[in-house]
Amino acid sequence: MCRILSVSKSGFYDWRSRPESPRCKENERLLEKLKKSFTDSHRTYGVRRLTKDLKDLGEPVNHKRVARLKQENHIYPKQHKAFVVTTDSTHGKGVADNLLDRQFDVNKPNAVWVSDITYIATKVGWVYLAVIIDLYSRQVIGWQLADHMKAELVCQAVEMARYNRGCLPELFHSDRGSQYVSEELEDVLSGVTISMSRKGNCWDNAVAESFFGTLKTEHTNHERYKNIKEARMSLFQYIEGFYNRKRRHSTLGYVSPSQFEEQAA
Repeated sequence: MCRILSVSKSGFYDWRSRPESPRCKENERLLEKLKKSFTDSHRTYGVRRLTKDLKDLGEPVNHKRVARLKQENHIYPKQHKAFVVTTDSTHGKGVADNLLDRQFDVNKPNAVWVSDITYIATKVGWVYLAVIIDLYSRQVIGWQLADHMKAELVCQAVEMARYNRGCLPELFHSDRGSQYVSEELEDVLSGVTISMSRKGNCWDNAVAESFFGTLKTEHTNHERYKNIKEARMSLFQYIEGFYNRKRRHSTLGYVSPSQFEEQAA
């Protein structure tokens, strides 16, 4: 080995007997904290969120050092899989105008709620998740999982949001799916101003779409659910236990939705 690396034998043995440098010891200590933070994030955090975690733990570390430690120790977040469209807008019913118009930053709770539906695979077939998100804090304030995509799915998610917030929003935004133009949902949202995305324009509901992308990238795409009961428990743990309470959100200055609301209170 010495011959291949063009170093002397005495130099090699001197290197082996040399004590570990303070820098190496510091890297090992930081690496343990970094690994724990990465594991606590469901193996999803990248460099910036890990750096913020370490700083909150009293480690004033530079993001370049965190990136180097991640790369040297093969610590990589989960990868994204292809997105499939589930919106059915061929119902022929009247739709609302896009009043939100991509104004995603609001200055108070319950001013704007956004909603969307996505699919999740189980071993016995597809199940469907509807969510309600408060744009103020990006918190998932209501959600429901079912083996169908009927209007009832969204109505139950809205009812959960109303229970959690104690009110309905000033503006409710969604895509043009048949569930969102139903009479059932219209009754639940009585008195609320309705806004809908333009046809075929997912960016008009980007916050809800972004949440689903995060959910699938970080969680559901890496699970094999036996049935809807197992999926519901897993989603509860992710949404209520991690996403709302712990996951650092870049739009919120890298604090969680719950922390953002607590700090603003």
